[in-house]
Amino acid sequence: MLYGAMNFPVRPVLNEIEDIAALGFDYFELAMDNPRAHYQMIRDQREKLLGALNAHSMRLVCHLPTFVFTADLTEGLRQASLHETLQSLDVAAELNPLKVVLHPSYFTGLSVFVPDQAREYALESLAAIVERSDRLGLVLCIENMFPASRSLVEPNDFVAIFQQFPTLRMTLDTGHANIGDKGATRVVDFITRFPDRISHVHANDNFGKEDNHLPIGAGTIDFPKIAKALKAAGYDATVTLEVFSRDRDYLKISREKFAAMLEEV
Repeated sequence: MLYGAMNFPVRPVLNEIEDIAALGFDYFELAMDNPRAHYQMIRDQREKLLGALNAHSMRLVCHLPTFVFTADLTEGLRQASLHETLQSLDVAAELNPLKVVLHPSYFTGLSVFVPDQAREYALESLAAIVERSDRLGLVLCIENMFPASRSLVEPNDFVAIFQQFPTLRMTLDTGHANIGDKGATRVVDFITRFPDRISHVHANDNFGKEDNHLPIGAGTIDFPKIAKALKAAGYDATVTLEVFSRDRDYLKISREKFAAMLEEV
């Protein structure tokens, strides 16, 4: 298993690489968001970024922009968001990442009254993103979302998408799967339903209400059960500890806890 951690895009990317490398991670997950990690800035820093990763023997995973709206009802906003995503894909390809994470768009505003139309727009955008990713030779992994996003929350939501896009893979986000899941079965259902599609994991904890990005063991998620399901599915790829804390020792602690759970299975 390879373990990684993500930058906070408010901080300079090169500083973030140094901090995460110091914690002994195998790879760096690059969140390509403003104000410090927009694709234009990444392109300008490409040689320094790759040099820093090489100096620490770290690989790279790219996370496409989160705060864009590729399902928006307004054509101009939707197309601008798609442009940002596609341009980020192009820059990601220049960095030779292990894989690329796609965070699906929220259904916002008046989309809640016309969800079918929003889904149609989301699917059109996804088709363009998958086509560009395939052309660039990238492994694209779409995230499961949480109920407030109104899109791609349950395992059943992914069946038709995976049928339509055979190259599309999945990022399993443990925190997203736990939100609003009263039976605490959703995350394991994803693993058992799509063992051959899950190619990346975001591991973080919460209390089932908000996307808190807590250290593993600080919330209510049953990580031993998740570790058992992943082991049974033969998963042995990348796990990003998506733990957001001022004290980054919690990243290392969370990695050690998760690795130990997998060893105990």
